[in-house]
Amino acid sequence: MADGFELFTDRSVVAMRVNGELKDLATTVTDADEVEPVTIDSPDGLSILRHSAAHVLAQAVQSINPEAKLGIGPPVTDGFYYDFDVAEAFSTDDLKALDKEMGRIIRAGQRFVRRVVTDDEARAELANEPYKLELIGLKGTGGHGKGTGDDHESVEVGAGELTIYDNVDPKTGEVVWKDLCRGPHLPNTRMIGNGWALQRVAGAYWRGSEKNPQLQRIYGTAWPTKDELRAYQHRLEEAAKRDHRKLGKDLDLFSFPDEIGSGLSVWHPKGGVIRGEMEQHARRRHIEGGYTYVYTPHISKEDLFLTSNHLVTYKDGMFPPIVMDEERDAEGNITKQGQDYYLKPMNCPMHILIYKERGRSYRDLPMRLAENGTVYRNELSGALHGLTRVRGFTQDDSHLFVTPEQLEAETTRVLEFVVSMLRDFGLEDFELELSMRDDEKSKWIGSDEFWEYSTDALRNVALASGLKLTEVPGEAAFYGPKIDLKTRDAIGRTWQLSTVQVDPNLPERFGLEYTGSDGERHRPIMIHRALFGSIERFFAILLEHYAGAFPVWLSPVQVVGIPVAEQFSDYLDDIIAKLRAAGVRAEVDHSDDRMQKKIRTHTTQKVPLQLIAGEQDRSGGTVSFRFRDGTQTNGVPVDDAVALILRAISDRKLVNTAEDLA
Repeated sequence: MADGFELFTDRSVVAMRVNGELKDLATTVTDADEVEPVTIDSPDGLSILRHSAAHVLAQAVQSINPEAKLGIGPPVTDGFYYDFDVAEAFSTDDLKALDKEMGRIIRAGQRFVRRVVTDDEARAELANEPYKLELIGLKGTGGHGKGTGDDHESVEVGAGELTIYDNVDPKTGEVVWKDLCRGPHLPNTRMIGNGWALQRVAGAYWRGSEKNPQLQRIYGTAWPTKDELRAYQHRLEEAAKRDHRKLGKDLDLFSFPDEIGSGLSVWHPKGGVIRGEMEQHARRRHIEGGYTYVYTPHISKEDLFLTSNHLVTYKDGMFPPIVMDEERDAEGNITKQGQDYYLKPMNCPMHILIYKERGRSYRDLPMRLAENGTVYRNELSGALHGLTRVRGFTQDDSHLFVTPEQLEAETTRVLEFVVSMLRDFGLEDFELELSMRDDEKSKWIGSDEFWEYSTDALRNVALASGLKLTEVPGEAAFYGPKIDLKTRDAIGRTWQLSTVQVDPNLPERFGLEYTGSDGERHRPIMIHRALFGSIERFFAILLEHYAGAFPVWLSPVQVVGIPVAEQFSDYLDDIIAKLRAAGVRAEVDHSDDRMQKKIRTHTTQKVPLQLIAGEQDRSGGTVSFRFRDGTQTNGVPVDDAVALILRAISDRKLVNTAEDLA
């Protein structure tokens, strides 16, 4: 028998996986165990590093403010947070003090020591921590109520034994702090190193519900080295410059008027141009791909969402009902009871009704329905974030009805279509994630046969694509597997975009059928497919990917004419008129500003092509190009200039330099 310290001498190993489960290095193992090292730079290692840093943050907070009550402190993407119930909100000065105290704890090299406790022992030891006491009651539920949002209670308690982690002084052996936690953790605080930083403070409702107290959340980040921390901070700085909320305001693309309400956007003329180009291009491609566009209302009687089960499984995400159709007599007495109507959270039930409107044959399948359908989600105000998390948004939604035999071929077609479309918008770096069921039988519906052939079909499609594939057991919808497509943007961030979801459940609930070649009635399979996810979110991703400098075909103003002096305006007007006649979004700047200010203005507005003309151009029938990077190409014949611009648009080119236009 041995522990991880004896098995692994590599200092980058911070934990181990024993028979498939993450364990502390101090865990005792036998020769019969299958043991794998977990290094600090692996995904699991980074989570362990960050969770350990969250514990140090909590210890620092209670060291400075012993009255602070602990919430939870999970690792999250690129960092960690910890929630606290404190009498006064944290300030910038508090973060400075906490930074100093965390540094002291880290340098002390306190050991993280795991200890199994009973419920009663945990309640006695944590009697002054009301939020921890509540979490103890969740043991055996997997750490949550999953309906409470992104709460991460599973870092504290799970379905197995209850554990507390003690922070032990290495010199005295004294327990200096403790926390309810599943672990695992680093062997000691010193291994956190110096690649960490506290970032910001925010409010957060306990367990993600506005019905619960609002706590103070401190965010931090942690990396294996100082250099990796600095690289991450540089990415954050670049991301801040590209923040779509800032660019949306600076470029006059969209806004969120208070008079309309939180999470509800309006699109300004320039933003509307970009969105229109996106939608029109997608529409052309869909029609070419055999899809038919349909239109459905924004609101429906509750019976539809009861049948679809949304009012059972998704009610918290739906807006409250609107009572309609009530009738009263002259005295005000109700003569006809009203009905509850709901804003639709999803388009699929209405597409199902289109399928169900008449009998279907196997010859009608696959049936491909598409819609830019606006849906409404009752998001918590704290979760709203520009266009990426809103309460009203438009899904470029498609639902395909197929026979079981068509599933693999149609899914292949869908995935190829999705990747091709996203490449049209300039995205190139993709990977796939296959969400499957696991061995916990009670979580899933449907036959083993269905799960086997549908999962195999999606796996075959994913492998044939040649894209990197990650299989994730246990993350499927309860009724079927799915493929998620992820893309990496210009600064290396990963975004989940398109989803291809296999669904036999809704066809069953709505009693959908088709007549097979054998003359018998059969149940179709439904494929949910959102290409962009939502038009709003995809627009935000593109806006940040390009930092507002869109390819010419998407730019709201594609060409602006700038005369060297007023007497050359008529000459540029004629050139711009040719471009406009060819469908180019072009204009001449006739303002009283000097030429250099006009150039600065339109460069700031990310206009891809500026056409400048003076006496030499007018005399020679030419024009000069100025590009976003400040370079210039002079003396281009007008007809050649028009041809170059039209080609850049038709080729969907990103033009920032003279070389890009060549």
